[in-house]
Amino acid sequence: MASKKLLLLDVDCGVDDAQAIMMALAAPNVQIMGITCTHGNTTIDNVCRNVLRVLKVCQRTEIPVFRGACSSLLGQSLNASDYHGKDGLGDVPDPNAPGLEHLQSEHAVNAMIQIVTEHTGQISLVAVGPLTNVALAIKMDPTFSTKLKHLYIMGGNMEGRGNISVCGEFNFVSDPEAASIVLDQFVCPTYIATWEYTLRHSLPWEFFHKWIDQDTKKACFMKKITGHSGERAKIKQDGKGVHPQAEFVSCDSFAMAAAIDESVITEYMQCRVSVELQGTLTRGMMVLDTLNRQKNQNRAFVMVKCDLEKFKQLMMSALK
Repeated sequence: MASKKLLLLDVDCGVDDAQAIMMALAAPNVQIMGITCTHGNTTIDNVCRNVLRVLKVCQRTEIPVFRGACSSLLGQSLNASDYHGKDGLGDVPDPNAPGLEHLQSEHAVNAMIQIVTEHTGQISLVAVGPLTNVALAIKMDPTFSTKLKHLYIMGGNMEGRGNISVCGEFNFVSDPEAASIVLDQFVCPTYIATWEYTLRHSLPWEFFHKWIDQDTKKACFMKKITGHSGERAKIKQDGKGVHPQAEFVSCDSFAMAAAIDESVITEYMQCRVSVELQGTLTRGMMVLDTLNRQKNQNRAFVMVKCDLEKFKQLMMSALK
């Protein structure tokens, strides 16, 4: 029997993070070594509570959860309560949800460094929130990325298309300095699922309903927490009135799917990438160096095409 893939997850647990975590939990070839929490979709305490809640639903509360950065490197914080709900999981509280006393006492960044050091060359880090914890890890341990097997990121963009600003994707705009540090300094193979990539591989609403209508406890949980974001997603404001969004997008699940099964991604573009830190309109935008001008930077694998059938199978399995 092949040994399991060892994953460390860094999340800002909103609805799509929950979907990605559940996908990894359901994968028989994966062992999750820990889940680190960062600010992003909601407050750090909500993120921690949400991760604990997902683990309880999936009966995997043995996985250690660590509290991490509560704001960006410069001390700013955004949130996505419009989309994910104030609590990050659709504002459908569970009175029996586990409390913060179930968190590990160690800080997420220390835990990240320790877990990766103990399993040098074996762990893939899947980062689906702002990259604050990940940047802090390489600042505290400059050898951190040399000990990782792979880094998978959901964030950034490849065509200047934004979702929180004109040109900026939420995770990168939430901490542009952290994203810049990670893309500049990480030397392990780095795979990026950008905002446009996830939009290109959106799924029909018919699939979404089939997915959440499975007769399981997990699907029932997903149906509850996606009530708010599902309705928000179907209504897209474009300045000319209200139009339904054509399809369902589970952003973070694309990075997770690639970490679970690399054959899900059928085409990559390999190039140097950086993050704009100064631009009035473009701060936080990911820039692809297709002309190979930035000589000192590491190349990243930017996801281009996905095997949607394999992806859908991973999504369906997550709620079984």
